This record gives sequence, C-alpha cells and structure tokens, in this order.
Amino acid sequence: MTMDAAEITQRFKGTLAEVLGIRFVEATPERLVAELTYRPDLTTVGGSLHGGTLMAFADTVGAAATVLNLPPGASTTTLESKTNFFAAGRAGIVRAESTPLHRGKRTMVWQTRVTDASGRLLSLTTQTQMVLT
Repeated sequence: MTMDAAEITQRFKGTLAEVLGIRFVEATPERLVAELTYRPDLTTVGGSLHGGTLMAFADTVGAAATVLNLPPGASTTTLESKTNFFAAGRAGIVRAESTPLHRGKRTMVWQTRVTDASGRLLSLTTQTQMVLT
C-alpha cells in the first residue's frame, strides 16, 4: 500500500494516535518516522514521558509501517511487543523511527527507536505484527 506521511496521519484521526498527537513525517516501505510533542498530560508524576506513552507511540508507528507493506486487502494486528527504556523524555519533540527486521507473508517484525531532540535514545521497541488476510 502506498501512502505518504500526511495520509497516514489522516488515517489515524479519531484514534489514540490523534489523542497522543502523533504526526507522521516520513513514510517508505523501508522506514517510517513520526514525531510526538512532549506534554505534561503524557508524563509520570515525576515529569518524564510515561512508559505507556512511549510504548503506544512505538506500537502505532510499527503497525503503520506494517500497513505500508501489506498485500491488497490485508490488515494487521500486534502479536508481541517488547520495549526497553533507556532515558527519560522531559521536553521537546520525540521522534520514532521504525525499520523492518523481517517482512514475511504471515508476520512482520519492526524495530522502533524513540529518541529525543538531541538524538538520545529513550526507548527501543521490537514488535511482531501478524498479517491478516
């Protein structure tokens, strides 16, 4: 499926991705990039981006990357997701970059790096997406 970043952002209107404020900025079958602006309502009591925010951000980007690689008429769902957290996001724009580790007929595996504006790694998510035909 071919979509540009603006079309992907539009497709997520009315979903959690819109609530979080996810904006897709680059889209190819080999790489999908999105951004999220730090807001206090997305944080822990201590002021760092909540792990659930980072996980939902990464899951959304990995799922959207899968959609760009689906055959006509297919859909996807997350089978498994694992996230490691490395640093606290405390301000500015965070960026998620999802790249494929495996693009098969029945499953796809994506790795999503979430970084802050300085490029510091905040989290790394590896997720398996099932291809539903």
